[in-house]
Amino acid sequence: MSENKIAIIYGSDTGITDYITTLLTNKLNLKNLDIIEVFTIKPIDFLKYDIILIGVPTWYVGDLQSDWEDFFPDFQKIDFNGIKVAFFGLGDQYGYPDNFVDGIGILGKVVLNNGGEIFGYWPNEGYEFNDSLGLAPNGMFYGLAIDEDNQQEHTEERIDKWVKQIKNELGL
Repeated sequence: MSENKIAIIYGSDTGITDYITTLLTNKLNLKNLDIIEVFTIKPIDFLKYDIILIGVPTWYVGDLQSDWEDFFPDFQKIDFNGIKVAFFGLGDQYGYPDNFVDGIGILGKVVLNNGGEIFGYWPNEGYEFNDSLGLAPNGMFYGLAIDEDNQQEHTEERIDKWVKQIKNELGL
């Protein structure tokens, strides 16, 4: 059996998502992992991978990070059939309690609508927010929710648990 082609595709304006991506990369410890910033990618590039982890911070009142926002019209056209996708999203649950990690939900719905399979759902316990597009119909987040603004002390533990979870879900 051939190895899965795996990528982390992310966008970062302030460097925080870049930092989280580096932590994830180190903890995943996979030799066949490509790390790609979304501003450098084309829609066809998504089709090279069997498994994709998508990193997206939510900006302001539920907006996608600028590179994801620019790429979004093309993202909506990608055929995700046969691709497993997991999300990690960053947000500010106190500053934007009505839009916490909306970005993972905005992108997650596109992946599902375009035939993809989402894995790595994350419980919403331990967060304080009012609403989020990042909540899937199952009541869990579409992926790992990180709040570096208010709960930085939980970041590494959450990443450790999520990495173990997704590796188990993928049989890695």
